[in-house]
Amino acid sequence: MSVNTPILLWFRRDLRLSDHAALCAAAETGRPVIPVFVHDALVDGLKAAPKWRLGLGIGALANSLAEKGSKLILRREKDALDAIRALITETGAGAVYWSRLYDPDSVARDSRIKEALKEQGVEARSFGGHLMFEPWTVETKTGGYYKVYTPFWNSVKTRDVDAPRSTPSKIPVPQTWPASDAVEDWDMGAAMNRGADVVRPFVQLGEQAAQSRLGAFIAHTVADYDTTRNLPGQVGTSNLSENLALGEISPHQCWHAGMRARQEGKPGAETFLKELVWREFAYHLMHHTPHILTKSWREEWQQFDWKDDARASEVWAWKKGRTGLPFVDAAMREMYVTGRMHNRGRMIVASYLTKHLRTDWRIGLDWFEECLIDWDPASNAMGWQWSAGSGPDATPYFRVFNPETQLDKFDKDRAYTSRWIAEGRSNPHKDALSYFDAIPRHWAMGATDSYPDPIVTPAEGRKRALEAYEKRGF
Repeated sequence: MSVNTPILLWFRRDLRLSDHAALCAAAETGRPVIPVFVHDALVDGLKAAPKWRLGLGIGALANSLAEKGSKLILRREKDALDAIRALITETGAGAVYWSRLYDPDSVARDSRIKEALKEQGVEARSFGGHLMFEPWTVETKTGGYYKVYTPFWNSVKTRDVDAPRSTPSKIPVPQTWPASDAVEDWDMGAAMNRGADVVRPFVQLGEQAAQSRLGAFIAHTVADYDTTRNLPGQVGTSNLSENLALGEISPHQCWHAGMRARQEGKPGAETFLKELVWREFAYHLMHHTPHILTKSWREEWQQFDWKDDARASEVWAWKKGRTGLPFVDAAMREMYVTGRMHNRGRMIVASYLTKHLRTDWRIGLDWFEECLIDWDPASNAMGWQWSAGSGPDATPYFRVFNPETQLDKFDKDRAYTSRWIAEGRSNPHKDALSYFDAIPRHWAMGATDSYPDPIVTPAEGRKRALEAYEKRGF
């Protein structure tokens, strides 16, 4: 291959320049590198918040590349192969490199494109980077895949994790650049409507912000992480899910920072490492059992008689943060204002929807996909199925979180609920008021409304759930 033959570097959910295996491999050839992002059918199918956040991330990546003297070429085609072939024709590129994705739709697309390019005589190479452990490399002693988290953790915790790669000192550029769309013309935030302006101040955008977030967490928070990660009223988590979802930071970078913290004697560091591996476990399961994304993972749950009306009044009360249970409502409102939700809150709202309201977990999964800027297909699916009881390593079906006792345990001083619920307060927190700026106008809600009584009390909800489980013979 001629040293002047360009390489197309196809970015997807790897919006960074450091610890980027495909970028490093391309730069090391000395051949011109043309960074590309393709807005294809899979991108177009993203829902409101993740699509908007991806658009911001693309802009940040473009700026980072410009600072290195390079450029991000944007193309929009329903079929990514058409866009890539057009760029090959325009640039004379002889190779396409990309970082692997693992959801079934991306795997099918990438496999088809790799085969088509090879038939065309174009080199097509995929690289790791979104995960620390490729799912097909982690097996039980009998050769199968892990179905329970703890043995999975024990299997990988002593493995060597590749050291993060440095950003290439130079990214070779072509003599001429192909034409590019403007990300603003894609209008990726259209479905966010007025919510975008509310959520934007809470976004930590781009690779530099992600590294700063990791550094602050390791310096100030990780030591007590084992305790503080359960307290939604405190700054006790890394909040890195937003950046990991789009690859603005790599899991390898997070792992090695956590390992250094553990070696320094910070007691919460191992729990942080376990959370990184929990993410890996979700991808491991999505790879081996892709039905986890669309139907109950446990066979015996596939015939469970969930309520499946997404427009039911109880479901709408849940979506609006008007269930009358402060922990549930505060968590839902946090999501609309920040684009994220504390992990303890996620467990509470998911348990309440699937157990107290006996609503199909897929309704909750779809709503989170609509609203979360840190949406991740594997983590979202496993989290919902864990809470519902239908998934791998799930919370026992008979464990029904009580939102009132959970509040007393994890938000004793009500710092969390007072931050997010305005009704009934003489001087509401500014973030609680922002909720009313973020939600659709047709919800017709305001801070002076009365706070509702519970639509389903914890005792009533628990009784509902246990009766349904007994009826199914669980």
